[in-house]
Amino acid sequence: MQNSRRSAVDPFIVMDVMEAARKAEAAGRHIIHMEVGQPGTPAPKAARQVLAEQMMHDTMGYTVALGIPALRKRIAQLYGEWYNVDLNPDRVVVTSGSSGAFLLAFTALFDAGDRVAIGAPGYPSYRQILKALSLEPVDLQSSLSNRLQPVPADFADQDIQGLLVASPGNPTGTMLDKPALSTLIDACKAKNAAFISDEIYHGIEYDAKAVTALEITDDCYVINSFSKYFSMTGWRVGWMVVPEDHVRTIERLAQNMFICPPHVSQVAALAAMDCTEELEANMDVYRANRQLMLEGLPTAGFTKFAPPDGAFYVYADVSDLTDDSRAFAAEILEEAGVAVTPGLDFDPIRGAGTLRFSYARATGDIIEGLARLTAFMKARGHI
Repeated sequence: MQNSRRSAVDPFIVMDVMEAARKAEAAGRHIIHMEVGQPGTPAPKAARQVLAEQMMHDTMGYTVALGIPALRKRIAQLYGEWYNVDLNPDRVVVTSGSSGAFLLAFTALFDAGDRVAIGAPGYPSYRQILKALSLEPVDLQSSLSNRLQPVPADFADQDIQGLLVASPGNPTGTMLDKPALSTLIDACKAKNAAFISDEIYHGIEYDAKAVTALEITDDCYVINSFSKYFSMTGWRVGWMVVPEDHVRTIERLAQNMFICPPHVSQVAALAAMDCTEELEANMDVYRANRQLMLEGLPTAGFTKFAPPDGAFYVYADVSDLTDDSRAFAAEILEEAGVAVTPGLDFDPIRGAGTLRFSYARATGDIIEGLARLTAFMKARGHI
């Protein structure tokens, strides 16, 4: 049988790096993981306890397609707590991770052949999901002067039907403030283009609170996830906020594509939202790790990067060290025992000269990883 043309998507390179690291560990090596955007902590303890108790007397069958009503209501409450936004719970859609939300959003908003702008560098699966849905991703080459976030001038002359932005961004960790986000929303409105805001790293911020697009407009799609701040990556549960007149469209798609998000994950997610003390303790680790990275990467010879405003990544320009970031990352893994992600995942044009370093793991791992990177770079004569 033949494969469809739309199935010819690129691999998610970080997953290949993870597999290479796994094989090295299986062979007996100790690998420091700076490649994957995954918290080193489990779901909050109280969330796991609530789920264990409920599983004793609940069959955990299908839920309604839009998600457990109590969870939708609690997510809406979060927007009041975090942003002072009064959100109707009916607009909240619980999804099978943010990936499920992207599939629903792209399918609801665009027709085959539509062009959707995304900032580069950016999360690679945006591009690949769009391609798999017969949509055309339009990479916007963001500039360092704009902290690697898109601005209206980047797509002023582009015929686009949508724009997707992420703040804090992956791989950069940089954020859009309210004026910057407003100008992007206004530029999309002028083009009659849909605006999608990826906010999955909200809650993981350092010097300033991230801005939700819902503070500016209701005419947008907002996507979030329990994977990052709530430390629930493998549970595959996220959410989306859509305009009221889009809810039924999303519901019909969700019924047919997914039936419902995982019941067990929804139960745990609802309990996790009230585990503030434990979640903020995780944030203390990220803050300490971030400071270690800001000090340790330049010492190790990685000096060109914009300090992250949020998330748990540093995206470094290593074009003075290599023109093949994938080979360079493989050498670092082989010789230093540190897994890092080549920038080609995030920017097909400029990514050959960049690396992403994740500091989501335990502080001891970050200290060890920086020491190994320093030794590697010294051995190479780079410092």
